[in-house]
Amino acid sequence: MCTLCGPDEAVADGHRFSRRSMLAAIGGAAALLGTAGCAGAATASDSSTQVAAQPATGVAPGDRAPLELVLLGTKAGPPVDPLRVGISTALVVDGSTYVIDCGRSAATQYVRSGLTLGSLAGIFITHLHADHIADYYNFFLLGGSVPNQEGDALPGPVPVYGPGPAGGLPPKFGGGDAATVNPADPTPGIAALTAQCHDAYAYSTNVFLRDMGIRDIRTLTDVHEIAIPDVGASFDNTAPAMKPFVVMEDERVKVTAILVPHGPVFPAFAFRFDTRHGSVTFSGDTTYSDNIVELAKGSDVLVHEAISVEGFDAPAVFLDHLLQSHVEVQKVGPIAQRAGVSKLVLTHISDLAGNPLDADKWKKWAQAGYDGEVVVGDDLQRIALA
Repeated sequence: MCTLCGPDEAVADGHRFSRRSMLAAIGGAAALLGTAGCAGAATASDSSTQVAAQPATGVAPGDRAPLELVLLGTKAGPPVDPLRVGISTALVVDGSTYVIDCGRSAATQYVRSGLTLGSLAGIFITHLHADHIADYYNFFLLGGSVPNQEGDALPGPVPVYGPGPAGGLPPKFGGGDAATVNPADPTPGIAALTAQCHDAYAYSTNVFLRDMGIRDIRTLTDVHEIAIPDVGASFDNTAPAMKPFVVMEDERVKVTAILVPHGPVFPAFAFRFDTRHGSVTFSGDTTYSDNIVELAKGSDVLVHEAISVEGFDAPAVFLDHLLQSHVEVQKVGPIAQRAGVSKLVLTHISDLAGNPLDADKWKKWAQAGYDGEVVVGDDLQRIALA
């Protein structure tokens, strides 16, 4: 710092700059550098491309398919795994990006994949388990304050669609009592979760607002709690038979949802995106349910979770959670067959008895009872759909 300047000023070449003006200049320069050269799309002989696990400076719009899946992270569950990052998927439609779930490292994977924060058109959260929202707030906390080295930042308020409050908690498995965190509001929905994150990071945000002139993070989120039709659903009747219902619609996509059974979690949603290029259904976390078939019927692609417990020895409480909450990879093929989809993409995957999993074995398992194409997803995999 120049000793002749105030604490928020510096001198360069005889000119006096405030921190805010310097920040703006840095961001502008980064933007120019970012547009000077963009990473081209990788090529392969099939429709799936594995992107190298290294930083990417963005992919030029002309290099992306009009409809593309980007598997940001494919790991199921909370454990910190060195081989895969948490569950998060991006659907790119005519250059605009919609993110489904924001697991561990999702924000980093988003930019590593070559996607730009400026293209983020919406975030959709299937349910509020920690492994699906671990990186949710980082898109705003870290992606919205100042541009990165490529001059990229969130364009403004990003629509967020996710569950409202559950309304109650299930009894403890096996009986007895369980501790309750935040008893005054033990089942917050996505709106309260977001607001409480704002409050929890208040000091950091307030300092940056005064020290660097960042945008107010509260202006970067446009949160919508998904209203569920009156079908008798509740925290003790989590996924009754129902018809899909519209969540949102813009000029590129129509998004519909349906409730799915994921153990005691409520609400838990599956989402379907219909575009002029084709349709993609995301199962979210679910066990076997006709609701998934109802939502996915006639989709071009079903992105479905899967686990394998073959050879896995675990306490009864853990196995009970797994089998009431997830679909075994050996049984996922008939679900895709009933839905009539032409491509099945497996993500949110975990082989409880082996890590890394055997992708060839998993593909054979998922292919049983299914006539279409099976893709066993991997982190940063890009799948052109149109």
